[in-house]
Parts: sequence; C-alpha cells; structure tokens
Amino acid sequence: MVAAAVFMLPQPSQARRFSLSTNIVDYLNLGTLNLEASYGLSRHWSLNAGVRYNPFTYNLPEKGSQMQNRKQSYEIGVRMWPWHVFSGWWVAAKAKYQEYNAGGIFSPETEEGDGYGVGFSAGYSLMLLPSLNMEFGLGFWTGMKKYTIYDCPACGQVTESGTKAFILPNELLLSLVYVF
Repeated sequence: MVAAAVFMLPQPSQARRFSLSTNIVDYLNLGTLNLEASYGLSRHWSLNAGVRYNPFTYNLPEKGSQMQNRKQSYEIGVRMWPWHVFSGWWVAAKAKYQEYNAGGIFSPETEEGDGYGVGFSAGYSLMLLPSLNMEFGLGFWTGMKKYTIYDCPACGQVTESGTKAFILPNELLLSLVYVF
C-alpha cells in the first residue's frame, strides 16, 4: 500500500539522482532478499551499494534432508552509462564480500565459507514510467574464498577445506528500479 502511494506521488522535473532496485530473479533463488541503492554522481556515472540476504533452510521429505542457499553479501561499485545515468546501456565494476552456506540442492554436500573479490556486469535499463525502470543484465565475480565442505547438511563431517580462487556467475538481473 505504501509502495503504491510512493509511485503515485508527483515527481519534480529535475534530473533524477537516486534509485532503489530489487532483483526479481534473486527471489527465485530460494527466496534471496535483495536491495540496491544508487546515486547519480554525474551524467555518465553512478555509485551503487547492494545487499543480499537469505536466511532460509528448506526441509525435504527425505528424513534428515534439507537444502539451503543461505547468504549475506555486500557490494559497492560504480556504473558507467554511455547515454545518461539510469537510462539505456551500462557497464559496472564492484567490490563484493559474501558469507554463505549452500547445500542439498544438487547433492547432499554442503559448502560454507567467506568469499571476497571484484565483479563485472553489463546491462540495459528500460524506462517503463517516469520513475519506474526495468533493468536487464548479466555479471560475474572473481576472487578468493575460504571454505569448508561437509558430507551432509546435518552430519558435520568435513570432507574438504581450504582457500582457493574462483570465477562465478554473480547475477542475472531482471530488476524493478524506482528512480527519484
């Protein structure tokens, strides 16, 4: 109800400087909550900060089986907009930290740990209404992770642990963006 009221408020005709967005695809990833805030630094650059959070564990019908993709991640970065901030094509770079615990999805193994690194992405922002955009994009991140792999989510038997480099897909964006 409050969100609907915000969308109905008249917007000043000055340049848009702030945006808040949420990625719909992240909610399909076992309910990952997410929010990103952006500030237009100039006509072609914006500063972005985002957070993702998933505290959910799902119990499966098999006795003692569960699946989860629990995480908390924080990222800060910049976007370059060739046309105009919050409009058209963009490319981005960011620094990211993530604490995670994932398992039971494709096998009973569970991996938990911390990852940090840099990410790169690109996409397009389509204006639907004067204050509402839809963003499409793809990205990956690379860095180091300190991890532990367990035989199953509940048994606690360690099968592997250590530190290693990684390159992973970071995001598939289909975001609703409110620009104000």
